[in-house]
Amino acid sequence: MRFTNKICLVTGGGSGIGRATCLRFAREGGAVVVIDLSEEAGSETVQLIKGQQGEAIFIKTDISFPEQIKQCVETVIEHYSKIDVVINNAAMMTFKPVLELSVEEWDQVMDTNLRSVFIFTKYCLPHMSKGSFVNISSVHGHQTTLNVLPYAASKGGLEAFTRGLSLEYPASHSRFNAVAPGAVDTHMLWSNPNVKSGEEKIKGAVGEPEELAAAICFIASDEASYINGTTLIVDGGRLNIL
Repeated sequence: MRFTNKICLVTGGGSGIGRATCLRFAREGGAVVVIDLSEEAGSETVQLIKGQQGEAIFIKTDISFPEQIKQCVETVIEHYSKIDVVINNAAMMTFKPVLELSVEEWDQVMDTNLRSVFIFTKYCLPHMSKGSFVNISSVHGHQTTLNVLPYAASKGGLEAFTRGLSLEYPASHSRFNAVAPGAVDTHMLWSNPNVKSGEEKIKGAVGEPEELAAAICFIASDEASYINGTTLIVDGGRLNIL
């Protein structure tokens, strides 16, 4: 599972699953573009990669703004002249019943979790050949819990978008897949007020970011060349017991 001479973009690369994925790509020989809203977190990921003799750059980007995504991709092309792998990982959640949600809150989740995937695809695809997109979904796209409806809807839409892309473009050009994590030991999980209060009980195993990174990097790699247009559920069996 080598990524030598491959340019790998990872959104939300400053922490959690995104950071673990960046580090895994770097260990496998990839040049990593760490994309994050937090300059501190993104720069720290770059330093961790360079500390293991890897190659990485950081591009601060708010993926809820299309122009920032466009500028991000242009910066990558100026620096590397091509793109090989895109991991759309960055996401956000709200924790309110649907009737208490504002239109602005709904739109922010959709812009961050779903529209950004479309825009990265739109701007990256012209610079790719035999590329690979891995869009990070969630078990919430299959079976959700209370008060996270925008998140669940965005992840369901992301998987449908991924399947559709695999029909529009031949796999000889690029492959499009999704990975759906279950509960993972990240800030997003433990900052969930429903989890913190005990209202939502975590059922099944809690995964480590590195376990998700292994799956993401595999499905992005040439070793997974026959996998296209599908979602790999990496949840420790959680959906089987919900």
